[in-house]
Amino acid sequence: MSVKIIGTGSAVPKLRVTNEDLSRILDTSDEWIYSRTGIKARHIAVEETTAQLAAEAAGAALSMAQLAAEDIDLIIGATATPDRLLPGLACEVQRILGAAHAAAFDINAACSGFLFALNIVNAYLRSGVYQNALIIGAETLSRLTDWTDRGTCVLFGDGAGAAVVAADGAGETRGILGMVQGSDGGRGMVLSCGNRPLNNPYVNHGNETPYVDMNGQEVYKFAVKTVPAAIAQAVEAARLTVEEIDLFLLHQANYRIIEAAAKRLGQPMEKFPTNMQERGNISAASVPILLDEVNRSGKIKEGDKIVLAGFGAGLTWGAAVLGW
Repeated sequence: MSVKIIGTGSAVPKLRVTNEDLSRILDTSDEWIYSRTGIKARHIAVEETTAQLAAEAAGAALSMAQLAAEDIDLIIGATATPDRLLPGLACEVQRILGAAHAAAFDINAACSGFLFALNIVNAYLRSGVYQNALIIGAETLSRLTDWTDRGTCVLFGDGAGAAVVAADGAGETRGILGMVQGSDGGRGMVLSCGNRPLNNPYVNHGNETPYVDMNGQEVYKFAVKTVPAAIAQAVEAARLTVEEIDLFLLHQANYRIIEAAAKRLGQPMEKFPTNMQERGNISAASVPILLDEVNRSGKIKEGDKIVLAGFGAGLTWGAAVLGW
């Protein structure tokens, strides 16, 4: 049995915010941001919610897969920025789409969330518990961003990406060929975000800053070592070589990180498509949005071997090898 992606979709808010726009409210410039990150613009939610963006992306993925919402058995929402704590994002999407027959729940593995969700779905479908699943990476990171901190606020964007994943009787050369995931909680505080503090009749811990806090140098050192290693492990698990991979679709955090990963893997940058120039870093939505854009542009051909890889807070990482 194979487990394969049969439909992709994505959605971003209407408002496009350029580096020049940010330079009007921050001590920064297009040259400063672009030279350090590769980012030129990002989309920021104004009227849109995480659930609305997620449902739009999911609807597009269902349309490509030629399935109805009622055909979906499982929905997993990967997000660090749901609209509310309860109900979860996946249940909100289930309501919007009318996917009455699905079980639905959320996970939070930050920027690795879509890869973790894909691994969970792979196990469910291979075991025969479900037949068709919908996984969504969706974020409105602008709600967690300190818009006075030029070191972080220039990095992030909002949006959602989705994929329909189905069990298939085809051979093992198609679908998910190999996966790895991991975490290192011991280094987790190099990329963090506070929550509501403990406040009850017996204790008051005051106000914890509810904004993203990042040690950029430590995250960079973690990413440039961990991502190539995870990709190599996943490719080995798929019984392939990196030279046989047609495209590497990596989390769009920083162009320098992707360049470093390509160099360590000994592969040309032509194999590493990017969209951070227009999207920025959208955490769990980053990989599925890039996958959808590359898929719809015709850059992925039947029979291609592709790698999906992400890394993020936790610290977490994941990689998957797919036969398209």
